Amino acid sequence: MIRHVVMFKFREDADEAQRQAVYGAIATMPEATGVSESYTIGPDLGLAEGNFDFAVVGDFADQEAYLTYRDHPEHQRIVFDIIRPAITDRAAIQFEIP
Repeated sequence: MIRHVVMFKFREDADEAQRQAVYGAIATMPEATGVSESYTIGPDLGLAEGNFDFAVVGDFADQEAYLTYRDHPEHQRIVFDIIRPAITDRAAIQFEIP
């Protein structure tokens, strides 16, 4: 199993409509790609200063499934058209889980 974790920091001038567009678009990814075993998204709770603003955790059966998700045309469209214009920073990792 491959776990994909990605975190975003929104631009200071990203308004609520942009933030909701990012949340909404990311929420469509499991159905659009059809390859995730588990997919969780959510905003930071604000419990610690300096955290990222939003996170995605997706689990995929194997590397092939993750790459299918990563390279899926709808995923690429969302990244380039919706996410990138609204963020200043992104951190991601993929690791194997038992």
